[in-house]
Amino acid sequence: MFRTTDIALIVVMLAAAGFTYKTKHDAENRRAEITQLQQKIMIEDDSIDVLKADWALLTQPSRLQRLAERYSEQLGLQSTEPWQIATLRDLPVKPIEIDDILRDAGMEPAAPSVPAPASTPPRGIPLASNQAAIPVPTFRAALQ
Repeated sequence: MFRTTDIALIVVMLAAAGFTYKTKHDAENRRAEITQLQQKIMIEDDSIDVLKADWALLTQPSRLQRLAERYSEQLGLQSTEPWQIATLRDLPVKPIEIDDILRDAGMEPAAPSVPAPASTPPRGIPLASNQAAIPVPTFRAALQ
């Protein structure tokens, strides 16, 4: 009849067939999920394209100008003046570096010099050894 090895091989073959069937079934289910997600992504991409087109139509300057003129009394809109956005005092002052001046003049800046010591003496003109220095106005202080 059947030997023990025959029965063992039949069991192994049935287990392999069951595993193969299960793996194929899982792969088909995942493939169906991926296809559904791809379709949803395509629908969303189309929706985004439609919304972008609508936004482009709604924000056309000529349309906005007509609406502003039509509803100017209700809205009380006025033109924006440059001083309403920023003044010169609001803009940060860019420190002037000698390397920037040389580069603008078309010259090559010199190699970096030795860094300044950690504590620098106060700026100004010393009068005598026992008197404090007279402060010298800097470019930045003149702008403020």
